[in-house]
Order: sequence, then C-alpha cells, then structure tokens
Amino acid sequence: MEILGNPSTKSKFDNDVWIYIERKQTQSKLTNLGRMKIYKNDVLVLEIDKYGILKKKDFYNKEDMNKIKIAENTTKTGNRKNTFVYNFMSSMRQKINDPLGERAKKRKEISQR
Repeated sequence: MEILGNPSTKSKFDNDVWIYIERKQTQSKLTNLGRMKIYKNDVLVLEIDKYGILKKKDFYNKEDMNKIKIAENTTKTGNRKNTFVYNFMSSMRQKINDPLGERAKKRKEISQR
C-alpha cells in the first residue's frame, strides 16, 4: 500500500478487491472542437485474501477495454416512485406537446371503445 497508495475504489461486494485507475487526457486537435481525448486509460485490479496476501492481479489498458462487450440489458425497478420534479416536468412536457389536450381526448375515446 505504501508504493501504490490508497485504491481509487474498492469493490462494493467484496472489500478485498482493490481497483486502481489511471486516466490521462489531452486536448485533441482543432478539428474535434477542443474535446478531450483519452490517451492512457489503465486499470489495475488486485484481489487480496483474508491474510493480506495478493491472490490475483489483473491489468487492463485502453485496448483491452475496447474489447469488452457491454451488456445492453437493464434491470427495471418495480417500486420506483416518481419525484415531484419528475411529475412536474412530465406534466410540462405533455402540455408543450399537446397544449389543447387533443391527443389525450383521442386516447380516452379509443380506450373506451
């Protein structure tokens, strides 16, 4: 720990997995309108056993991370309550999209058939 310092993050499920992240960016060319470009993105994952001895070490660089397939599936929460702000913004969006309420009337007519 003296050499590497504190980890960038620890696993939420297992405190014996330490993750060190090194990311370096540079301002890209003028043609990209000044957006930042990542030129170094390294991740070191250390798994430590209950005795404090290194059990497993994984190192991922920028090229390795480009090969990782990200799952597109998401888990929906069943008991999500909408906040006041969410409800207010949804109401405003509906009023902007349909100021006279014509769509709502048509939907109501169709659902009553």
